[in-house]
This record gives sequence, structure tokens and C-alpha cells, in this order.
Amino acid sequence: MTVLNPPPLAIAEENIPNAPKRRRATVVRGSRPGWFVYSALAIVLGSAIFPFYWSFLIGSGDASTIRDPNMSWLPGGNFLANAASVINDPAVNFWRALWNSIYSSTLIALSVVFFSTLAGWAFAKLRFRGGRWLLVFVVATMAVPTQLGVVPLYILFADLGWTGNIGAIIIPALTSAFGVFWMTQYLQQAVPDELIEAARVDGASSFRTFLTVGLPAARPAAAMLGLFTFVSAWNNFFWPFIVLDRNDPTLPVALSLLQSNYFVDYSIVLAGVLLSTVPLLLLFAFAGKQLVSGIMQGAVKG
Repeated sequence: MTVLNPPPLAIAEENIPNAPKRRRATVVRGSRPGWFVYSALAIVLGSAIFPFYWSFLIGSGDASTIRDPNMSWLPGGNFLANAASVINDPAVNFWRALWNSIYSSTLIALSVVFFSTLAGWAFAKLRFRGGRWLLVFVVATMAVPTQLGVVPLYILFADLGWTGNIGAIIIPALTSAFGVFWMTQYLQQAVPDELIEAARVDGASSFRTFLTVGLPAARPAAAMLGLFTFVSAWNNFFWPFIVLDRNDPTLPVALSLLQSNYFVDYSIVLAGVLLSTVPLLLLFAFAGKQLVSGIMQGAVKG
């Protein structure tokens, strides 16, 4: 029978008086989510996916699919034909509308991110008279409904001769009160004041401090703000429907022309709706990491 000798480190620890004892790893019970959490997540996931599946189900059928009481829950084989009908419809002008949506949404997202980060940096880290009340005024403008400003805004652009121009939907959306508030709250906690003082001691100007200190720290929140602003601008229908011409629309306005006839073929309409969501799905697929990072950064800072 052989006796196993303890390791030298254990012997040394036993011989040393008042030696700190090693802590054994303990497993916390209940740390993993149970069946209830997974069931709730499955219900939420199914609720989010079902509208897309329903749209694809109707969009892959024909005009009688949505009225069929014995409709099959399996997709049909007409989706590509319906999508081709949307793209080739001269009244829709699909490619022109797609470019207008991409162009306007990208410019609006970039502008909102830049100006909101700049204003948020000023409200969060610069001290000036009336800054707090000015921030309250900016946040209070979020309570004003968009519909109240449509008539004076349309009169203004009509006097300028900009109605029917894609710039008419870009210029009013260059800034965002929510974006200013979001970046202000984030930068107040993300950037310590000592770092700003160190940059000033090194001789950096206010704008250079913003570029070298503020922008890198604000990247996660700015990415999240840019994604949501892009989606909001992409889905905007009310103001572009009023101010743009039918020959030069954005994608939501162009798709509304599919149901302007006496008979509405919902299979073609929903096929067009799915086509309009493909760029957004691609955007979230490539930028989802930044979105999750922005949410987690906000949760940790908060």
C-alpha cells in the first residue's frame, strides 16, 4: 500500500502560521435560467418572427390566398414572381425609391449621430450659463407631436421651392432631441472629468478634446443611436408622403402605390413589404454587435 504525499505547496502552507487558506470554488444554485425564462423567450421570439412569416406566407401565394378559409400554413411558390412584379411595376419605380431611402436614411443617421454627440458633449462636460435649462427645453420638444409642425413646415418648403426634392425630408431630420438627450446621459458617466482636464493641460482645444476623448468614448452609444435613427428614417411614411412627388418617392411611399387601385393584391403588397425589410435585416446582421455593445455599455454605466 502506497501513501500519497501531499504537494510541497500544501505542506508549506500547513507549516506557515496564519497562512491564508485557499477558498474552494462554490457553485451558486439557480444561477442558470430555468424553463420559465426559456419559455418566455421562446414566446417573445415567436411573436417577433410571426409577422415576417405571415407576410412571406401571403406574399408567396396569389391574390386569393388571403381570402381562402382553407389556406395552407406552408409557403407557396409565387414569391419570386410577386417580387418581380413589385420591382418591374412602373408606378412604383422600385430602384429609384430604394436609392432615395438608402441615401436619405444614411445622411439622417450620420447627421443625427454627429450633432447629437457634439451637443451631448457640450451639455455633459462643458459649463455655460443656462445650459441646464436649455437641455430641459430640448427634451421638452419631444412632447410636441410631429403632426403639429407639418403645415408650417410644408409652407416653408413650398416657399423655398423644395417640395418634391429629397432634401425636404433630410433637412428637418438633421438633429434629434432624443439623440441629444441620449448622448448627454451617456457622456456624463462614460468620460471622467479628470481625463478632460488632462487633455487641457496637454494643450488640446475644446474641439480637439471632443475628437480625441469624447468621440472614442461615445462610440457604443453613437452606434446604437445611428442604428435606431436609420430604421426610423427608413420607415418614415407620413412626411415623405406629403412633401415628395410620386415619381421620386422613398420606398414606403412607393409601396403605398401598390394598393391605390380598386382591387388590392395583398400577395404583391406583402412581397414588396418583405423586400423593403431586407436592407434593414442586413444592417442588423452586420451591425448587431455594435448594437448589443451599446446596450450593454448603457446598462453597465447606468
